[in-house]
Amino acid sequence: MARRILTLNQISVKGLERLPRDGYEIASEFTHPDAILLRSHKLQAADIPASVLGVARAGAGVNNIPVAECTRRGIPVFNSPGANANAVKELVAAGLLLGSRGILEGLAWVDTLSDVQDPAELHKVLEAGKKQFKGQELAGKTLGVVGLGAIGSLVADMALSLGMQVVGYDPALSVDAAWRLSSQVRKADTLSALFARSDYITLHLPVLESTRNLVNAELLAAMSPEACLLNFARQEIVDGPALLAALENGQLRKYIVDFPAPELIGRKDVVLMPHIGASTDEAEDNCAIMAAEQLRDFLENGNVRNSVNFPALQLERAGHCRLAVTNTNVPRILGSVLSILAEQNINVVDMLNKSREELAYNLIDIDREPTEESLVAMRALEGVINVRLIP
Repeated sequence: MARRILTLNQISVKGLERLPRDGYEIASEFTHPDAILLRSHKLQAADIPASVLGVARAGAGVNNIPVAECTRRGIPVFNSPGANANAVKELVAAGLLLGSRGILEGLAWVDTLSDVQDPAELHKVLEAGKKQFKGQELAGKTLGVVGLGAIGSLVADMALSLGMQVVGYDPALSVDAAWRLSSQVRKADTLSALFARSDYITLHLPVLESTRNLVNAELLAAMSPEACLLNFARQEIVDGPALLAALENGQLRKYIVDFPAPELIGRKDVVLMPHIGASTDEAEDNCAIMAAEQLRDFLENGNVRNSVNFPALQLERAGHCRLAVTNTNVPRILGSVLSILAEQNINVVDMLNKSREELAYNLIDIDREPTEESLVAMRALEGVINVRLIP
């Protein structure tokens, strides 16, 4: 029977093509979908049918998904980290240039010269007026990169290629991210040290309780008054009132952000972009492809890649069929599951289990299919959230 995928946004065709038609039905309306694929749609807990096994977002942030409720129900939530990294990196490059040169002001000024029709006169006006838009070069300046994941590491490399000095800060830097990072990126021991020594600072962090309002009055006060802050991560990372005060008091030369706020519109010291960091054809394709492939691998094999609430777990198929068991992370549950299998003389061919915080996830390859009664017994075990038989 075909698996049913509910799409709650327009998803790139290149992504949907990764879900073959002979095994999947895809539609924007289903009564009992097997999975949900979305982008920015605000998904409510009550809107997730009991039939849903997984939720995948074609994008990095998952603040539009009730992750805690999904975890409680044993539903992995997938995202697409790094798929839009190049698009964001290129927009950060544009932001750096807009923050260093009088580009926007110069363009606006030239638009006021439509009444100057004589080319020679226009040349004189331009030569006389252009000095007011003089800026500074990026080469030799210091860029502080806060968050050195998929996007931050690309931004660091881009800045190095422009001749900038790069200082990085990321207390949660993974081994994979460390391998990607250039040895020319200098490490800052604290955020305040990074803010104090940087001419430009760019933020590349997710919104967590630990990062909400991370850039506060204290950090902004540590900056040079000539510094420029770029935010292409999330609006909530910067304390709004503290930012406005820093701009008003001249503690911050310019703020370049992809998340407009009403109180910032019209300010000459702010460059507002309409949340276009990932708005490229290529980024939308890449995010959709990654989300669809991860969802398919989970539905067909139980494997988990890039989940924000489940442990990463991948196991090559080695048996006749597979059990995917999700349970609370407490002792003896897995042993009880294996005992039920042993009672039926079902042999375990291969097995892998991992945990993440309060949740544990297990893939068990077995040599034959268990009875429905044994599956019911497993699901009835205290602490078991769900059990899925994957043919």
